[in-house]
Amino acid sequence: MLKNKTFGSALIIAGTTIGAGMLAMPLTSAGMGFGYTILLLVGLWTLLVYSGLLFVEVYQTADQLNDGVATLAEKYFGVPGRILATFSLLVLLYALSAAYITGGGSLLSGLPTALGMEVLPLKTSIIIFTVVLGSFVVIGTKGVDGITRLLFIGKLLAFAFVLFMMLPKVATDNLMALPLDYAFVISAAPIFFTSFGFHVIMASINSYLDGNVAQFRKAILIGTAIPLIAYLVWQLATHGVLSQSEFVRILQAEPTLNGLVNAVREITGSNIMGEVVRIFSALALITSFLGVMLGVFEGLGDLFKRYHLPHNRLSLTLAAFLPPLVFALFYPKGFITALSYAGLLCAFYCLILPIGLAWRTRQKNPQLAYRVMGGNIALVFALMIGIVIMVIPFLIQTGYLPTVAS
Repeated sequence: MLKNKTFGSALIIAGTTIGAGMLAMPLTSAGMGFGYTILLLVGLWTLLVYSGLLFVEVYQTADQLNDGVATLAEKYFGVPGRILATFSLLVLLYALSAAYITGGGSLLSGLPTALGMEVLPLKTSIIIFTVVLGSFVVIGTKGVDGITRLLFIGKLLAFAFVLFMMLPKVATDNLMALPLDYAFVISAAPIFFTSFGFHVIMASINSYLDGNVAQFRKAILIGTAIPLIAYLVWQLATHGVLSQSEFVRILQAEPTLNGLVNAVREITGSNIMGEVVRIFSALALITSFLGVMLGVFEGLGDLFKRYHLPHNRLSLTLAAFLPPLVFALFYPKGFITALSYAGLLCAFYCLILPIGLAWRTRQKNPQLAYRVMGGNIALVFALMIGIVIMVIPFLIQTGYLPTVAS
């Protein structure tokens, strides 16, 4: 099992998925209530598993195992398709990685306080987080696979301890709370959307599994089922233990991952509990950061190769890490903002793009061995939802929808 590539791929998908999106959930769902949060989660999981399987369908027609999504987009939509795919992928991944670096730096800066030491400067924490974790990405997929397996075990142990401590404190009244504003459910959709944004590593997974459709499909189903279960239980714990009014008050004062740690510590009255949440949050960020940066390397490598630019490890490392690092250093409070706009781009790259690719693939290759169920009707329905999710951030910006977190 430990040497099984399908299992390893599923863990990479799960590790990429369980990251900043999960940690942002309590920050954005405090005013939504438990019931509507669960409905939103299950609905988006169904939608994004469907679009992930569309990539499996399209990759059956790839000319080479290591073809990136942009190469497939150029194959079916020409140069404009490549430009759109490359732009959306890189901006999405830069936004996600910036959010992860910012969140990781925030958690690392507060870590010394648990040992009675002074807080580490945020910029120093951000640089340490990026350099140390980025080295594993530079090694490649095998390096990420190895460390992900190790960190995933630690993440599960920390998560189990958090649940062991929090679930007995769940109060039914807290779970019955209704949304403070039903429009919050709509406003939160783009951020929750990123919670299942594993699609950025589809090219790497396809290459790693040698284009095996059955293994690819199984990796997606297993790799997304793990996060869904974790998200559902996480929501049960946070919404059940923390009363809506208290939780909203604390997070409004400090809408960061440190704020989440402090909220758990204050309401549970346990310093140990707060630090375990910090450890779990850090491990979740790290595994997600590794997967996303793997996607950045794949996207940049595909772009540089196409236009005959130097695509050695040094050039890819500089191009991959500098933009999100600069954002994190000079806009350290941009965690939620980065995730919100990442949700917009995620809707395009993870939903609208695979729908378009699947549509053209079915037209040109009617005899594919594997096709996702639902036919073209499902494609149209998913497309409509994707467009709505892309519009939501603009409706929030113009004041038509409420902001879920500041």
